[in-house]
Order: sequence, then structure tokens, then C-alpha cells
Amino acid sequence: MAATNWVIEVNEKLDSAVDHSAEAERWKKRCIYKIPACGTDLKKNAYKPQAVSFGPYHHGEQHLMAMEDHKQRALLHFLRRSNKPLQDFIDSLTPVLHLLQDSYDPLDASWQDNANRFLQLMILDGCFMLEILRVATQTLDDYAPNDPIFSNHGKLYIMPFIMRDMLMLQNQLPSMLLVKLLAVETDKEEDEEFINRLILKFCFPDSPVSSLGKCLHPLDVYRKSLLQKHAVKIKRGRLRNRRHKGGNNIIRSATELNEAGIRFKKSKTRSLRDISFRGGVLRLPVIVVDDATESIFLNLMAFERFHVGAGNEVTSYVFFMDNIIDNERDVALLHSRGIIQNAIGSDKAVAKLFNSLSKDITLDPDSSLDFVHKKVSAYCKKPWNEWRANLIHTYFRNPWAILSIIAAFFLFALTIVQTVYTIYPIYHNTDSPSPTPIFSATPPSPSAQPHH
Repeated sequence: MAATNWVIEVNEKLDSAVDHSAEAERWKKRCIYKIPACGTDLKKNAYKPQAVSFGPYHHGEQHLMAMEDHKQRALLHFLRRSNKPLQDFIDSLTPVLHLLQDSYDPLDASWQDNANRFLQLMILDGCFMLEILRVATQTLDDYAPNDPIFSNHGKLYIMPFIMRDMLMLQNQLPSMLLVKLLAVETDKEEDEEFINRLILKFCFPDSPVSSLGKCLHPLDVYRKSLLQKHAVKIKRGRLRNRRHKGGNNIIRSATELNEAGIRFKKSKTRSLRDISFRGGVLRLPVIVVDDATESIFLNLMAFERFHVGAGNEVTSYVFFMDNIIDNERDVALLHSRGIIQNAIGSDKAVAKLFNSLSKDITLDPDSSLDFVHKKVSAYCKKPWNEWRANLIHTYFRNPWAILSIIAAFFLFALTIVQTVYTIYPIYHNTDSPSPTPIFSATPPSPSAQPHH
């Protein structure tokens, strides 16, 4: 009987008209995703906040509960400073409640069905995030100087952990929420760019801030800032994972490229898109590798994987860097050129980080880095460059081999010089008339002697 009901239900859905625009609109609303277990098993801590929860996915977890009291205090400071009643913020968010709920994929039924609980969470977490951004970028004098979070002490010791948690895909708040809260507080029109600037100043205090356009959440703001660069038209091709490519298409490591005559230089910008190859020079953007790098890159790649239309630039960059970094020697070379700034310790740790980031990566076949990859490969395949690389790889890796070759060349040069000095007089005497000797070893004949 149950099977029959199911058949009737499916047939009714088949008979109903399919609204493709409604389906597209439904998927368009989603921008914050819960990463499945298959994507988090290797690096669980990279996706799990350690200091604070934002949004519903990690709300109520025991190790994050200590921050809830600080959220309540921040809300009170926010409301007092704005001089607005809490109801004004509720009224502003109620019309977009479903849009906020639809931003999360998936959203548990307990949050979906209880609108008041979800709205309370959005306001509490949203105001706390705004206070964090402001304290880190401005001076707010209504907090106690010894406040554990909103003080100079908190900026130094707590804010770095909050920033790391703020850049986790499962721990996002929609930008729409922050924009509306700010508009009610200031009695001004909604200003997305102001929110973007706050986030960028929080993440990159010493970098210039420029317009990013519409962003979905703080992680999206961070990603777009990493990719910001003047648009450059490039030829697009196909780029496949190195582990599945033919031997002729494998891009070599940094040390091997250096042996083939390729020089490494810093790009003019820090954009991850700013990778170019021209005249034997491979330009790469400067990257600072610290304790948060792994978590940030994993969450950025997860966002590109789950959000349709986000692009694949960060994933392509990580894949490219993994290709040219095989071991600590490659990291040392890039560090010596000023491309990698190592803040985690050993070069081996940096190499291991990039090698682990690219596991299970699926690349878009139209990756923008394919053009650079092909130019580098073509350069390495030129006969002189290939011969030069093989010579260095075979004979110049071992210092004793280098000394032996130098000694051999020196002995060969001495042999040539000795040979020249040996045969030169022979050819010189054959081609020129013999000069009259000034002194002779043979005594003169008696007839030639003078008479006295």
C-alpha cells in the first residue's frame, strides 16, 4: 500500500509542469554550505571553529559556549551606541528571513521551522561580528580597557583565532545580514562596500582597500580580494590533474625549472591570478605561509567546489604551487626569490602543506593557468634548455662531482696549453729562415784567423 502511494505521488510530480527558473532561483540563494564528512575526514579542524560560532551549523557546541556571554555583552553595547530599539532590527530582517534561511545548505528543520529562534541567532551573531570588525579597525571607547575580547589585549591574543574561524565556510553569515543591521544602526542606505571594507581591513590591516562589488559573506570577500587584478584576456585550454597526465605534460618542480634556465621573480601584485611566464621568467605572487594558511585555503577551495559559478582560481593556484613544489629545496628556492615568506618554520613543513592541500582536487578543464603551464612546458622542451637541465641534474647536483668536473676541465686546459707550447716552436722554425747566430759553439778555422 505504501509503495502504491509513492507511485501516485511520483506520477503527480511528473505530470506537474517543471519550472526551471524556480529551480535556478532556489540554487542561486544558497551560498553557505555544510561540508560532507568525505571532505572533512583528513583535516577536520580546518573546517571546525575553535573560538566562536557564527550561524546555525556550530551553534551550541560545548567548546564554543564560552563566547556566547561575550556575544550578549556585544549586543548590548551595539544597541546602546546605536540608540535604536531591538525591535527595529527585527522589523528590518523579518522581510528577508527566508532569504537568510535559504543561504544555508542544508538548514536543519529546527532552524527552518522556528523563525523567531533563527532571527534571534542572526541578530546576536551579526551584531557580534560587526563589533569584532569595528574594534579591530576602529577605536570604540565604550568597552572596558580590560575587556577580554574588545580591548588591546583581545586584539592581540583573541582576534587572530576569531578571524580564522570567521573564514570557515561552515561558519559564515550572509553579507545581507550585516548590511541591513548597519543600515538600521546608522539610519543610512544599505552600503555593501562599507561592509566589504571593514572585513578587508580586519583581514589585511596594512593593505589598500578597493571596491569588490557584491559579495556573499566574509569568506567570499576574502577570496575576491586575493584574486583582485585588472582583467587580462588569455588563451584558455585544458588542464588536467598531474597525476593523470602523460609524462610530456607534467610541469616540473621549481628546482628543475631553474635548472632548465627559468628564472623566478615576484609578480607586480599579490593577486593569485597574477602568474605569468615570458622570456624565461616565471612570475608568481608573494604568499605568506603561516599557521592559518592551510585552513583558509581548504575553506576557499571548498567554497569553489560547492558554490556553482564561484570559479576555480584559488584551486588552480594551489594545484599549480603543488606542481612546482615537491620538497624543501623547491621551497628554499622560492623563498630565496622572495615569493614564499615562511612563517611556520621549516621549508619541509611548507612543502608538506602544499602537497597535502591538493589531495582530491578536481580542476575545471578551462583553468586560467593552463596557458602559463603550456608556455613553461614548451620552454623546457627546447633542445638547449632540456640539455642544460639534464647536464645540471646529472653532473652538478653533487658538490664532489662539480669539483671533479672543474678539475677535469682544468687538467684538459693545461694539456692543451702544454701541447701548444710543444708544437709551436716546430711550426715556427719551419716557416721562417734561420737567423744568424750571434754566438757559435764551433771555433773559427786557422785561415780565418787574423795575422799579426
